[in-house]
Amino acid sequence: MFASRTDQRFSYCLYVPHHRDGDPQRYPLIVIQHGTGRTAGQYRDAMADFCEAHRCVVLAPLFPAGIVDPDDLHNFKFIAYRDIRFDLVLLDMVDQVADRFPVDAGRFLLHGFSGGGQFTHRFLYLHPHRLAAASIGAPGRITELDDGKPWWLGTHGFADRFGAPPDLDAIRQVPVQLVVGAEDVETWEINNPSDTNWMDGVEQTGSTRIERLQTLRRNYEGHGIAVRFDLVDGVAHEGTLVLPTVSAFFADVLATTAPR
Repeated sequence: MFASRTDQRFSYCLYVPHHRDGDPQRYPLIVIQHGTGRTAGQYRDAMADFCEAHRCVVLAPLFPAGIVDPDDLHNFKFIAYRDIRFDLVLLDMVDQVADRFPVDAGRFLLHGFSGGGQFTHRFLYLHPHRLAAASIGAPGRITELDDGKPWWLGTHGFADRFGAPPDLDAIRQVPVQLVVGAEDVETWEINNPSDTNWMDGVEQTGSTRIERLQTLRRNYEGHGIAVRFDLVDGVAHEGTLVLPTVSAFFADVLATTAPR
């Protein structure tokens, strides 16, 4: 684990492929954002073979639980908490890696599962110009592109909160995958009105992660955002088991991106 140079409460780990003749001058960069379990190293290790095969670097950030609030598990998922902007922490990590390794930091591929999927789609609204692809895995709580709904159910007040509204034209240019296990039907963790990450109205987006991701799909398609929707057979709420499907999506994206 390497500490963030701007805020050493946060850290990241990497997988850098072994050099081969014919490698690109700059490796594509994949960011895998953990969920509530903070299994950054596990995700990094699970992507190692893909990195070797496709000549890319993986960055796995770690946003520890209990930052400021010792009971907190969820704040990174919603991007901003007190004086912390988790999206900007990640972007600085990307720049930090680019200062040390030959990676293409201009646009990177981003995947997150569960809480990481929450982070990923909200990051997409903020920084579409930095993304070569976004893979949104099984978020328990979704933010629709809807100014009639309050943040974080929707995007009302988004510009006041973050400085600018979502750039829909730029979002439409980003390849988007929505991915969830076909057996991801447990609801105890996402239908929990007594928890700090509850907001009245979330129940209207669906009772399971599958239903909520289908709601997000309809919302995106209603805004002209093309999505690849993958329902992974035989998989429940298990992030590493959807990675082969995520890897297939990323391989398709990388195949259309010229090496630099």
